[in-house]
Order: sequence, then C-alpha cells, then structure tokens
Amino acid sequence: MASKPKIAIILSSTRPTRFADIPAAWIKAQADAHGALDTEIVDLRDYPMPFFDEVASNAWAPTQDPTAQKWQKKIAEYDGYIFVLAEYNRSMTAVLKNAFDQAYVEWAHKPCGAISYGSMGGSNALGHLQNVGVELQMVPVRNNVRIGGSDFFKVHPGFGGSGELSDIEGAIGPAAKALLDDITWWANATMAARAA
Repeated sequence: MASKPKIAIILSSTRPTRFADIPAAWIKAQADAHGALDTEIVDLRDYPMPFFDEVASNAWAPTQDPTAQKWQKKIAEYDGYIFVLAEYNRSMTAVLKNAFDQAYVEWAHKPCGAISYGSMGGSNALGHLQNVGVELQMVPVRNNVRIGGSDFFKVHPGFGGSGELSDIEGAIGPAAKALLDDITWWANATMAARAA
C-alpha cells in the first residue's frame, strides 16, 4: 500500500504575539484523527529569509541564499500544504508571500488549503493565497476552515478569548473534515500523477 501523503502545516505569522500556534495545533489534531495524512508543523520563524532578491525564481536560476535553499529543501519533502493563514490588511502576511517567492519548483503539482482567521475569517488572505497557488502550479482546494466574526473573538486570547478552538468546534469542525478530505484526495491524485 502506498504511504500516506505527507502534508506541511505552515504557520504564516512570525510575530511574537501571533495567534497561529492555536489553530496550527488544532488542525494538526484534526488531521491526526482523520488518519489519512501524515502532518508536520513547519514554522516560518525557523527560516528567516531575506526579502526575495535573487536574480530570478529558482525555476530559472539556482537560489544563492542559504536559508532560502534550506526552505526549498524542506518544502520539497511534502505532498501538499495546509497554511495557518493570518490576514493582515486584507492580504496574506509579507513573510508568507516571501516564502512563496523564495521557491517555485517545490510547490508545483501539489494541493494547498488553509485554516484562515481574522475578523472576516481571513477571506481576503485566502483569496490571495489561492491566486498565488495557481501561479505556482499548485492545486488550491475548495474547502477551507475560516475563523471569523464572533468565533474569532471568542477564541483569540489577544481579545480576551479562551484560546481553545474546541469552544467553536461545532462551527469549524465540518469545514476541517472537508478540507482534510480535499487535501487527501488531491494529494493522492497528484502524487500518482507526479510518479507517472
């Protein structure tokens, strides 16, 4: 039997006060219970890359920066990605966009989805992530988890929330299952296609 798809859960914020650790741990627990994927949390704090300043994308020229090379090697290990997606000023974080730009060939032909958050559920950041994913030849999945509105404030400790996503699991649990089902299907399909 083929091995389970290996999926990176990538934290998109590096701020000391970030919320990202809470949804990252929650979606990893959901994935572990789902059982069809092997997941690993990948923290952009561990890859302090400069803003993209290479001569070209690594689709066209070898990357020179050693941290970016380390990043490329890391993300190449995975069959798909779930982004823990903060929304800053109606877009994804700068550090995540830079992480996308620091690689190209490693992202291609793999699915991506997100657990996004913010007052509007991270919907603008999610739209931008999907557009970038298409340009990088990824497969953005339809179903994603969005934590917004009163649910966001209920669980975000910075706003007096509980810090426990179990408090809103009834609202976001079905979306998590749908996301994991999508990632599983597309990861298996693209793994087979890449192998062929």
